[in-house]
Amino acid sequence: MKNLLKLSTVFLLLISYSSCDKDNTNDTTSAQLTSDDAVVNSKIDLANDDISTIAEQLFDNINATTLNYRAIENNATIFSNCATITRVPAFGTPLTPGNQVTKTIDFGTTGCTLNNGNVVRGKIIITFVYQPNATSHTITYTFDNFYHNNIKFVGTKTFTRSMTAATATSASHPIVVMQLEMTITMPNGDVYTRVGSRTRELVEGYSTDAFLDNIYRITGSWTTTNQNGNQHTATITEPLMAKMSCIAVNKPILARGIITFVRNNITSTLNYGNGECDNLAVFTINGVSFTIIIGN
Repeated sequence: MKNLLKLSTVFLLLISYSSCDKDNTNDTTSAQLTSDDAVVNSKIDLANDDISTIAEQLFDNINATTLNYRAIENNATIFSNCATITRVPAFGTPLTPGNQVTKTIDFGTTGCTLNNGNVVRGKIIITFVYQPNATSHTITYTFDNFYHNNIKFVGTKTFTRSMTAATATSASHPIVVMQLEMTITMPNGDVYTRVGSRTRELVEGYSTDAFLDNIYRITGSWTTTNQNGNQHTATITEPLMAKMSCIAVNKPILARGIITFVRNNITSTLNYGNGECDNLAVFTINGVSFTIIIGN
């Protein structure tokens, strides 16, 4: 009987130790970002670039029923022809300064393939006050059942679009500061919230009528929280470079730059490369690097 009691005690201790060890393992796993987390973040970043471009071109093309770069009729644009654009006041109605304008782009319910290969559906709606002589505008954007590569985006926020003054060495060009406050549902049902800001400056190509020579410089920081309450901050520590020419080879436009993540004081990085158009990025944590595939 004494031997039996001793064996029972040892068994219970082993179960208790195993349970604690398992809990500690789970805590360790959730304490830092993983390469899978980095893939999710890259997909959200990819969508944010398309959303920014869509919203900005809706604003730029105030009288247009299609999205063409700065209202220039050309095919060198991110957009295909499977979207419908409406406006209030209706197209054809003269606008006067002070008018509130609402523009809606409807990509349908079955999926609209953009020229960069990403598939979207649903609507993006922007609202702003028409002030043609202003150098800065604040635009509200919202999503209506909007999906980007089957990732659902929900939220309403603003972005500010300003024109820089021309200098002796550079032409006047736009800077867009987008406030991020959105809920993201991944295709597998995982839910994330993201709050922060993202600044996108057109540093090359604005002086031409083409779209594919545009290069954007992106900075910013944000906080992302998953459905389990795990939270991390992200800061662009080396400005991202978005090259529209990557669209021509059907590759993601983010071609360079580094995002630094921090979760529970553990730092990791996502490096988008050296400027070449590819679908690869390198995620590094605790001195170990993983190559991940970005894009749809």
